[in-house]
Amino acid sequence: MSEPRASQRPALLLAALLAGAGVLHFARPKPFDALVPKELPGDRRTWTYASGAAELTVAAGIALPRTRRLGGLAAALLFVGVFPGNVKMALDYQRRGRPARERAVAWLRLPLQWPLVSWALTVRDRA
Repeated sequence: MSEPRASQRPALLLAALLAGAGVLHFARPKPFDALVPKELPGDRRTWTYASGAAELTVAAGIALPRTRRLGGLAAALLFVGVFPGNVKMALDYQRRGRPARERAVAWLRLPLQWPLVSWALTVRDRA
């Protein structure tokens, strides 16, 4: 099998990141359950599994060159869509007095969402 062209590497790395996160939603769902806002209807675990399935679907869309453009856009929208859950986690950690390291990681994750959105849009634009 030939090595992917350099131009495909960012897309394949993004697909791998999303696939790994998607698998984690099924393998270790409990931490993700806590991110689901209570205002959403239904069971938190259902939302966890649905978001994991969405990440796996988007990862597949990016991995396949034929659907990469749409997959990149879907990834950007997904990163924007999960941002409120990440804000909720940071606020919850602050309120519950979690250890300083955990609180810092939760807050530092927030500005990292925007480079992920940019990465996904770059993948879309280069498809």
